[in-house]
Amino acid sequence: MSGGGSPTRSPIRRLDPATVERIAAGEVVERPASVVKELVENSLDAGATVVTVTLEDGGLDRIEVADNGFGIPPQELALAVERHATSKLRPEGPVDRITSLGFRGEALAAIGTVSRLRIVSRTPEREEATGLSVVGGMVGRRSTRGRAPGTTVEVADLFFNTPARRKFLKSPAAEQVEAVATVERQYLAHPEATFRVRSDARDLALYPGTSSLRDAAARVLGPSLLRESFEVTGRLPGGRVRGILGRPETAAPSSRGLHLVVNGRPITSRPLAQAVRAAYIDYLPRTRYPVGVLWLELDPERVDVNVHPTKQEVRFHRERELADDLRRRVREALLAHPSISEAPASTPARLPSPSAASRPLARASGPPPPLAAARQRTLTPAPEAAPAPVRPPGATSSLRLLGCIGALYWVAEDAEGMVLIDQHAASERVVYEDLRRQGELGCQTLMSPVPLTLSGAERAALEAHAEAIRRSGFRVEPFGPETYRVHAVPVYRGRQAQTEALRELLDELAAGGRPTLPDSLEERTAASLACHAAIRAGDVVGVEEFARVLEELARLPESSYACPHGRPILIRLPRGRLDRWFLRTGT
Repeated sequence: MSGGGSPTRSPIRRLDPATVERIAAGEVVERPASVVKELVENSLDAGATVVTVTLEDGGLDRIEVADNGFGIPPQELALAVERHATSKLRPEGPVDRITSLGFRGEALAAIGTVSRLRIVSRTPEREEATGLSVVGGMVGRRSTRGRAPGTTVEVADLFFNTPARRKFLKSPAAEQVEAVATVERQYLAHPEATFRVRSDARDLALYPGTSSLRDAAARVLGPSLLRESFEVTGRLPGGRVRGILGRPETAAPSSRGLHLVVNGRPITSRPLAQAVRAAYIDYLPRTRYPVGVLWLELDPERVDVNVHPTKQEVRFHRERELADDLRRRVREALLAHPSISEAPASTPARLPSPSAASRPLARASGPPPPLAAARQRTLTPAPEAAPAPVRPPGATSSLRLLGCIGALYWVAEDAEGMVLIDQHAASERVVYEDLRRQGELGCQTLMSPVPLTLSGAERAALEAHAEAIRRSGFRVEPFGPETYRVHAVPVYRGRQAQTEALRELLDELAAGGRPTLPDSLEERTAASLACHAAIRAGDVVGVEEFARVLEELARLPESSYACPHGRPILIRLPRGRLDRWFLRTGT
C-alpha cells in the first residue's frame, strides 16, 4: 500500500521461466566466493589433485577454475549445465547418504544463468577437449581445442543481467579476500590436493598438497601453530574426530580461525563451534577464540547436508549429544598437553599482614592458573606522590586513583563511591578519537626489519587494505612468496606496537573490522587500528600516564563513554551499594 490508499488484489500468476532461473541462481550464487566454492568442489569430486583459481578484479570481471580431474565426456557437457542433472547422485536417490561435495546438479546451471560461462573439458581417453558456452542461461555452440585432461570453467561478468545483485557486492579487494579464504577452507578439508590462487598474472597464494594435517593447518593459520598446538583424536557418536588446535596463547580476536570439516566438507555449525570454545572455558577470556581445524568423520545418515543451498550449514542427528562429546574430546586433549595444567584447588582468601599492605601480594607457588599470569596481580597502591585528582567522565567530583588490579583495571574513589576503569577500553577510545581527527598513526622505523610469514588470506587482506595498513603506521614490503619484512610499526605517545599486531589487524580487516558502534568502513578501520595502538591488558601503566588518558576522555561527549566496539569504559559502585554489601545500612 502506498500513498495511504486501499490495497488492491493482484492475481496469482506463474513466473516467467527466466525469472525462475535467476531466483534459483541466487540461492547458490551470492558473490564471487560462492562461484569459487562450487567450482572447486566440482574439481575435487572429479578427482583433481591440482586446482588453480584465477581472479580478475576480485572475481567481478572473471573467475577461472582449472583442474586435472577426469573431465566430462563431450556427450554430457550439455547435461552438465542443465539444472538437476548430476553424476553424483542416482536418479532415484537416496539423498540421505551423500558422500560427494556437490550433488544437486545446480551449480553450473545457476552460475551460467547470471554470467557468461565457458566450460572446456577433456577426458583422458580423448585427444582434444570440448568446449561449451552459456550466456545468461542460454546454451551456445560447442567447440574443440587443445587441453590436458581435466576441466576449465571460466565465469565472466558475474551478475551482468541482474544489476541489482551486482550493486550489493563489496569492493573487488574485499571479494578477493573472501575468495582466497574460500580456497583456504577447501584446502583444510582436502590437504592432499594442491591449490593455487592467481591474480593479475601472479601467484596470490599457494597451498601445496601434503599428507601432514599439522602442516596444512599451519600453512593457513600461521607457523606458530606448529609450535603452539595439540592434537585432538577420539570417538564421537557415529564417528570420530581428529584435528589440530592451538594452545590458549594462540587465540584470535574472532571465531574465524576455527575451521570445522565434516566428511570432507567445510561447514559452519554454531553448536559445534560453541562446544569447542566451551572446552577452553577456563583458559580464554570472553573476547578470544580458539584457532585450529577439526575433521569429523561421521556416518552420512547422521548428517543432513541439504539444509542450505550452499551446503555450508549442516544439521546433525542428536546434535546436542555430538556437541557434548566433542567438547569432552577437546577438553581432554587440552588438559593432556604438557604445558597445560589445571588451576590449583581454591583456598579461602586471607587478608595480608600489616607489613604487606604497601606492596603487591606474593604470587602463590605451584602451577599457574589457566588464565594468563598477568591477571593474578593484586591491587598495587598508587605512590604517595600521585598527580592532582582528575575528573572522570560523567563525574560530579574529582577522582583519586588508588591502584591497579591485574594490570588491567584501575581502582579509584570520589565522594560518591568507588570507580573501576578498564585501562584498555579507556585508552582505546582516546586513540580512536585521535585517529578520526588526524586520519593516521605515527610510525617507528625498526633498526632491523622483522620477517613475518603471512597466510594466503592475510596476504590478500594486506593487498586489499594497503592504504589502511599504511595509515596504521606499519611499513611492509614483500620478501619472498609468503614472507614480508616489517620496516616500521605504529607508535602512539611513545608506545610502540609489536610486529605480530599486523597479523591480528589483517585478520580483523579481512573479517570486515571489529564490531563497532558506528558502521562506516572508515570508522570500523579506525576502531581496529585503535585497538592495536592503545594500552593493552597486562601493560604496566604509570599513574601519570593513566591520569592523562582520563583527562582526555573527560573532554569527550558523554556518548563516547564506551570503547569503539561497545564495551564499557568504567563502572561506578556508589557508596550506598558498598554499605549494603557490608551490611552497614545504618550509616
